[in-house]
Amino acid sequence: MKNDVTLSSSTFASLIGSSPQTASRRLSDLEEGGYIARLVSNEGQRVKITEEGVLRLKAEYRDYQKIFENLQVVTVKGRVAAGLGEGQYYISREGYKRQFSEKLGFTPSPGTLNLISDEPFALSNSDPKSVRVEGFEDEGRTFGGCWCRPVRVDGIKGAIVRPERTSYPATLLELIAPVNLREALSLSDGDDVEVVLE
Repeated sequence: MKNDVTLSSSTFASLIGSSPQTASRRLSDLEEGGYIARLVSNEGQRVKITEEGVLRLKAEYRDYQKIFENLQVVTVKGRVAAGLGEGQYYISREGYKRQFSEKLGFTPSPGTLNLISDEPFALSNSDPKSVRVEGFEDEGRTFGGCWCRPVRVDGIKGAIVRPERTSYPATLLELIAPVNLREALSLSDGDDVEVVLE
């Protein structure tokens, strides 16, 4: 494993102030949750934080920033990228449109604005401001659920959308808004965009 460390249950126990048995259970829970990977050998136990674990830590870090640094504005930055044209099809589904309107307070313009961020962006139920949109069936086809995070882009209300099942990297942000953001803000591929988390 790369960038891993040797970490015994007793050492971990002293770090978190618990018994070795509790520490061992915590490590097992983290491994089962996909947040760490462990390799046990004759030399001891090697532990590495997984990509999912890093994403969770980044989400926790942003939350602590808001609490302890009293930040009024938390932003995510990215560069405009061309999409695959699938956003318009999915966003136009009535099952999604109705929930976006009810839960986000706006009916999105067809399509999404795609941004490539320098840092992975975690979006799940671990974020108290995330909004869940339920999956549904339409015309014999199943459409999966997704998570949304209310944002503003240059003062325009919108949301980051992250499907529960996706092959897209965590650095890709798909934004929806009541207007076409690319047109409203005169954006071109490669332009830098700052997204303000609500």
